[in-house]
Amino acid sequence: MKTLLITLLKFGLKVIYAPLRLFKTKNQVVYLSRQSNDKSLDMRLLEAAIAEADSSVVQVFRLRMIEDGFKAKIKYCLAVIGDMYYLATSKVAIVDTYSITVSCLKHKSDLKVVQMWHALGAIKKFGLQAVGTKEGRDEKVSRAMCMHQGYDYVLAPSEETAKFYMEGFGVERDKIKLIPLPRVDFITDGEPRTSDFYYSNPAVGQKKMVLYLPTFRDREAYVIQALKTEFEDKEDYQLFISPHPLSDTKVEDDYKPNGDFTPQELIKLADVVITDYSACAFEAALLMKQLYFFVPDYERYIADRGLNIDLKAEMPDAVFEEAEELIAALDSGDYNMNSLFTFKEKYILNAKNNTQTLAQFIVSLTKE
Repeated sequence: MKTLLITLLKFGLKVIYAPLRLFKTKNQVVYLSRQSNDKSLDMRLLEAAIAEADSSVVQVFRLRMIEDGFKAKIKYCLAVIGDMYYLATSKVAIVDTYSITVSCLKHKSDLKVVQMWHALGAIKKFGLQAVGTKEGRDEKVSRAMCMHQGYDYVLAPSEETAKFYMEGFGVERDKIKLIPLPRVDFITDGEPRTSDFYYSNPAVGQKKMVLYLPTFRDREAYVIQALKTEFEDKEDYQLFISPHPLSDTKVEDDYKPNGDFTPQELIKLADVVITDYSACAFEAALLMKQLYFFVPDYERYIADRGLNIDLKAEMPDAVFEEAEELIAALDSGDYNMNSLFTFKEKYILNAKNNTQTLAQFIVSLTKE
């Protein structure tokens, strides 16, 4: 029944899209996302760089999350019609997740679609890799939704990650463009907001700042509680928790920093970064921050979803299934920076000016 409804939905979209394709193509780039209602850091950086490279390129942002409720669903459906108009009139479409209108419709030959995935890499299986797994999409639904079809280019941060992206997006190597996300420039070149942070959070003082950044998954609340329990009596540490943007997990004020700081800004300020299977691990590695993986469900997660990276093999001294063992490692003061450096070099190109490189590439596509 579900696949039948999807088939009918696609037919309806195609009927609406057909006359829209008659509109004239403009010197325009459209960004599509279901990740957030606001521009991501990568989008903001790329927008400015494209405007500087070629001010004649019009940039349009179509950003809308699918929210709960009947009215929200109606609004989203209306927004999809708007998305189709801009796809029909743009030279380039940039997406950072799966897009129904991009993958399910046949577009003009002069439209180029660029997948700028919202994460800096892929520790866990994702997209087409995870189809049919317990935590992934149903295989029939995925096929009906034309999952991750229609990309002309997929951005990847390294040759090693490109192997995962080829599987996750179902593309050949010639569609992979080795350009790290614009946020790499922000993370490595931008100055940390140290004075702003300590003005808003004076109680941190001389404590070691520990930042926990989990991925979006089940059992998140349980894992967070295990960490909080172990850090409760550790006066030398300040634990801050930054849940995934799509998570509905509530975090008490004691574990949230005061002030408006993005996860990337907090990573710059942290002494220690803890994650599970999140791609924020690559962001911490860029700055050679002490990086730990707290994965009490490691074997279960491999069975339910699967991993691209064998964390225990690549970061053996930084992977823990027990919170008390992680704390003991922190207290010891020992950390294997060599394995962290190897991890960073393997999964992220040592490139500079990624934003300008990507902007020039996008502008070149508008000239084709």
